[in-house]
Amino acid sequence: VQLQASGGGLVQAGDSLRLSCAASGRTFSSYHMAWFRQAPGKEREFVAAISRSGGGTYYADSVKGRFTISGDNAKNTVYLQMNSLKPEDTAVYYCAASGRVVITTTPKLYSYWGQGTQVTVSS
Repeated sequence: VQLQASGGGLVQAGDSLRLSCAASGRTFSSYHMAWFRQAPGKEREFVAAISRSGGGTYYADSVKGRFTISGDNAKNTVYLQMNSLKPEDTAVYYCAASGRVVITTTPKLYSYWGQGTQVTVSS
């Protein structure tokens, strides 16, 4: 599966953004989907994930209550709605797909990655 992330940009603290990840190739309903982010000088960290069935969503504590992950099987697209953005949310955001049986928050267990989209939140 090929992943294409988009929707990043420069916003002010408190603003909202919606990231999109379009999948091509094998239908993304075959995969658990997730968003990760990486800030300069830091390791890639888990942000949110949605199970292949769409029945389960998982969030990092740092974004819980502010971010929402969702999927649209008809469009083969997963979204990350980000509200109440903070400067510490500044990072390159990546979408990823995992074909493993159990959903995971570990980056190395995701086999497919999009190219990343920059999110910058100014104070």
